[in-house]
Amino acid sequence: MAEMNSKGTALESLGKGSGSSSLKKAKVFPFLATFTALFGLWIVLSGKFDALHVILGLLSCALVAYISSDLLFPEGKPEGLSLSVWRFLKYVPWLLYQIWLANLHVLYLTFHPRMIELIDPQIIRFQSKLSKDLSLVTFANSITLTPGTITVSVSVGGDFKVHAIDKISAEALPGEMEERVAKAFGEE
Repeated sequence: MAEMNSKGTALESLGKGSGSSSLKKAKVFPFLATFTALFGLWIVLSGKFDALHVILGLLSCALVAYISSDLLFPEGKPEGLSLSVWRFLKYVPWLLYQIWLANLHVLYLTFHPRMIELIDPQIIRFQSKLSKDLSLVTFANSITLTPGTITVSVSVGGDFKVHAIDKISAEALPGEMEERVAKAFGEE
């Protein structure tokens, strides 16, 4: 017999009814897709193809995919994934260019005769408009990858604390980087 939850709808017992098989299918695809991506990346980066390393790679990729498959597929559905991947791949060259520019800026600060006057370390706080977990993580990592700034903390609600090496680095946040991350993950 079906149990009732607090809203009065019937909950099917585990293993019974058509809902269970669709629930299993909804969880299998994200796991397999995440596992395949991780193992493919592991193969490319490891360079070790003996039995021990391949088995350890399989086990570690399976564990990580089991724990984090809902990160790429929060609803368990692949719809819109190719569009998201394409938008993210368009974001990466822009991020690499920003990293290059920030490297030049830090280099300028380092070799400037008045370096002590120009460097003004500070912690800035701001509220991000991003709401998805993956968007917040990508934005936080993008800030940290950019020389002169480090994400100190970020909350689930989007409250950021960022250390910036000078005023110029601090003024750029959240700015265009946040807008591009929002566009990459469909939060425009």
